[in-house]
Amino acid sequence: MLAICSDLDETPGRREYFEIARFLNTEEETAMGPGVGLEIGNTLYFDMPENQFAYWNTDDEGRENARRLIRSGHIDCFHSYGDLAVDRGYVERALNELESHDCCIKVWVDHSKAATNFDPGIMFGKGDLEGHDAFHSDLTYRHGVRYVWRGRVTSVIGQDCAKGYGGLWSIKNAVPAAKTILKDFVKSLLALKNHPKYALHKGNRLIYPASLRSGESVTEFMRCNPHWGGVSAGETAQGIPEVLTDRVLSTLSRKRAKSIIYTHLGKIADRAEIFSEATRNGFRRLKGYVDRQEILVATTYRLLQYTKMTEQIHVEESEDGGLILINLVTGGAKYDLSGLTIYTEKPESIRLTIDNEPVKNIEINGPDETGRTSISIPWKKLTFPDLN
Repeated sequence: MLAICSDLDETPGRREYFEIARFLNTEEETAMGPGVGLEIGNTLYFDMPENQFAYWNTDDEGRENARRLIRSGHIDCFHSYGDLAVDRGYVERALNELESHDCCIKVWVDHSKAATNFDPGIMFGKGDLEGHDAFHSDLTYRHGVRYVWRGRVTSVIGQDCAKGYGGLWSIKNAVPAAKTILKDFVKSLLALKNHPKYALHKGNRLIYPASLRSGESVTEFMRCNPHWGGVSAGETAQGIPEVLTDRVLSTLSRKRAKSIIYTHLGKIADRAEIFSEATRNGFRRLKGYVDRQEILVATTYRLLQYTKMTEQIHVEESEDGGLILINLVTGGAKYDLSGLTIYTEKPESIRLTIDNEPVKNIEINGPDETGRTSISIPWKKLTFPDLN
């Protein structure tokens, strides 16, 4: 599974912001040609300098489009509240605006050195520091945020799998690639020695239980930039073709892993063109992997929810004559079970329930690349809304 988690830094205006969303999520004709019809979300902040797209910087029509994308799930992450949001009043204004329009964002991504960030180290955050002017974690948690990114990025292709550097090596760029691999390896060693800055690198997991300084329990996640030049290279619209390569995508598929890609798709070189031909082709390459069912692409929130669901759901199995009864126990948690797959030798004999309630709409899958058959709850792609 793959999510493209794009920070909107330096997106110049509403046209670029929404055209990028249409190109990535629909097959409509766009300023960049026909869209690729994937499922890729975006981030949002509120108070920024006038030369960047932000919620309060756009017009009424732009704000309405943003709200439509929040409700459809295509804007799924806060990217702080913005560089100019320096105290709690800015946060209250933003959350009141969202909630008055029935909008909720459940993922938090720290931004640069914004005061409302949560990470106290490399991100200089004060957002969960009680007593500070920018303290807001109680309000943001109450709004619905449960997933938090605090600046940690790995070069490793694929999380929740065995850690390795396959697919990262580049003969053409041998020296920087070797440095990138060495840096990530050192981070892993420091993580094993319980260095707090690199704790998330231990175990190559996608999500980890965490607590904010103000006490709220959240799930922290790792992002990935498998560029041979390191985690700070190629993390723009111009650079992402060097990330969405066959080498990277085939490695992710082969490892049957998950990754959340760190990038900035609004950092473009040409406002007229928006995405270069190489960038468009990179996403079309990814679309090929999706069409061949080698990679499932989802928004950041959906991938995080899926990961947490598969870690926490409990499976009960019993037999009744020739039937195999499988009950998924959620413990009362509200999970989206779309995409959940259960391997079985006799898929036609399975009767599936969730908390003892029958599930009628299941798919029976023939042997995959592992040679095993399975059943699954269908994955339903998000519906992209009409935009003004």
